[in-house]
Amino acid sequence: MIKVILWDIDGTLLDFGQAENYAMKKCFSVLEMGECTDAMVERYAAINTKYWERLERNEITKQEVLIGRFREFFENEGLPLEKAQLFNEEYQIRLGDKVFFNDNVKTLVEELKEQGFVQLAVTNGTLAAQRRKLAASGFDTLLDGAVISDEIGVQKPNIGFFECTFGILAKIGTYQKDEIVIVGDSLTSDMQGGNNAGIVCCWYNPQEERNTKGLHIDYEIKNLMDLNKILFTN
Repeated sequence: MIKVILWDIDGTLLDFGQAENYAMKKCFSVLEMGECTDAMVERYAAINTKYWERLERNEITKQEVLIGRFREFFENEGLPLEKAQLFNEEYQIRLGDKVFFNDNVKTLVEELKEQGFVQLAVTNGTLAAQRRKLAASGFDTLLDGAVISDEIGVQKPNIGFFECTFGILAKIGTYQKDEIVIVGDSLTSDMQGGNNAGIVCCWYNPQEERNTKGLHIDYEIKNLMDLNKILFTN
């Protein structure tokens, strides 16, 4: 029986694509860098994903992700490289300006809270951006806590991230690993992390992508509201 839900934030609780699009265009405007088109955001998003996956494989540091992705994007687009660091700083702020919920997840989180489930956010996002998102969305008070890689010094899918998470849970109650589920959209971060930690894995996969990583997936859902079927039928 599931008692604890670990929620990924970007791409799961919140629609990261919409927030990314808004933040990129806002930064271009604030820093007077001209127009940022949807096509440019798509090209940046592909670079961004590549850098985060390298971080998950422990190939580069978080700082190399944050600045390197923009330097590569700026170089490809013919933009001034000297603005990359300032752009990243502004971007962290703008990511938390607006929140876009996936499905009807805020209502779901509220209902699960009433049902007595323990719920934590687990994220590799930056501290500045994630704290702003949690506050803007109301999840800072709805959830029982947040495990942010910047604060603990290790990121998903590393087992150290989940050991820290288990430590936080131990202050709330006693839970077995088969009572804990991670819900996330990323195979390489969330599901790999869940596999590494030996907990239940629920893949949020609205685009019906294929599991190309050979990971163990206990449940797969297209809509977050389908989580109810898992929680209340097991």
